[in-house]
Amino acid sequence: MKFFVDTADTADIAELAETGLLDGVTTNPSLIAKSGRDFMEVTKEICGLVDGPVSAEVVALDHEGMMREAEILRKIADNVCIKVPLTIDGLKTCKKLTSDGTMVNVTLCFSANQALLAAKAGASFISPFIGRHDDNGLDGIALIEDIRLIYDNYAFETEILAASIRHPIHLLQCAKIGADVATMPPAVIKGLFKHVLTDKGIEGFLADWAKTGQTI
Repeated sequence: MKFFVDTADTADIAELAETGLLDGVTTNPSLIAKSGRDFMEVTKEICGLVDGPVSAEVVALDHEGMMREAEILRKIADNVCIKVPLTIDGLKTCKKLTSDGTMVNVTLCFSANQALLAAKAGASFISPFIGRHDDNGLDGIALIEDIRLIYDNYAFETEILAASIRHPIHLLQCAKIGADVATMPPAVIKGLFKHVLTDKGIEGFLADWAKTGQTI
């Protein structure tokens, strides 16, 4: 399973990249706005921090506008992945870009039928939103299960990029189902390391070591 971090905070990205566990980054207009920095500048910096895909989202809603913006974005770095919404124009743009060899992440997926359309359009990644699905009384994990089944039925190469992950249990469930990628906020990734028994074990080992009076 690939781990992407869902942020535009370059300090968090750099810290996580040092672990060797980070495979890519996803951003969106809201995260860029939160960073308070220039969109092109921060995207270029992020692309230099990781080797894997960095999703940069278009903001146009029409196909021609999306293509114009995609032309600008994909010149930032070789690892830019153009992010488009799951609309008719978004999928037209996806088909055109992937036909040219450009990575495309189709975002704002809330149904298995939408995911099927994205795969047929040649999407590199499909981003179903688990947390937002749950927020509206639906089952986000069941959505991942349905997409996995459909993609396996037809051997689609589109990778399932589980998004809107709110906590470690979401990640665990996605990993068990077979999602290809999980994109998470920095706090969720850091939370994966934590366990009360690990902390307690370290505390015990250090106490016992101190009693020996030795050093390494």
